[in-house]
Amino acid sequence: MKLAIFASLLAVASAFAPTPLSKPSTALNVNELEIGATAPLGVFDPFNQLTLFPEKFERRRAVERKHGRISMVAVVGMLVHNAGIEIPGMISPSNDLAFSDIPDGFTGIFAVPTLGLLQILLVAGFIEGGIWPASNYSGDYGTGYLGQTLEGEKLKFKLDLELNQGRAAMLGITGAMIQEGIQGETLAEHIANANDSIIGPAHGCILIPGIV
Repeated sequence: MKLAIFASLLAVASAFAPTPLSKPSTALNVNELEIGATAPLGVFDPFNQLTLFPEKFERRRAVERKHGRISMVAVVGMLVHNAGIEIPGMISPSNDLAFSDIPDGFTGIFAVPTLGLLQILLVAGFIEGGIWPASNYSGDYGTGYLGQTLEGEKLKFKLDLELNQGRAAMLGITGAMIQEGIQGETLAEHIANANDSIIGPAHGCILIPGIV
């Protein structure tokens, strides 16, 4: 869950869905108000925010997209680390501390040396301020392929997929953190303790296709 910890230092999830008020577009030449409005919910704005504050939609969509991307990385990191896959090498040679010595879950953040946490914050700040600036609301940082290879309905499908999976990841990583805070168990520990009556993999195993 170390990547989840890193991701949680970057952002707290915030999501707002579209409603047809105006037609802001991004560098990918798509109508942002149509992205993410998919069945079965379609447009979901229970607090009527986009009618009351339409001028805030562009920033909120950018925040939703970026936090969704961060949360997807966090979920993948949580699954990888809880599957027992660790980064090789030392996180702090002077303290004789290996990456594999850092516990999964919330407690892991307390095992990271202070200078290590500072490095994480500095790198996150550098990315947020320079490489992928928060002032760029388009979500297109010139590192993807969608705008170069897809268009029309195919492009919209992929952007819908990214946004909706980001929303699911925000809920997923938040739920995992709440579960761990309440039960005091990481995902692997929770599976191990709840798997006594389940026919399947060995206790504590998390299967990642192609890896484990």
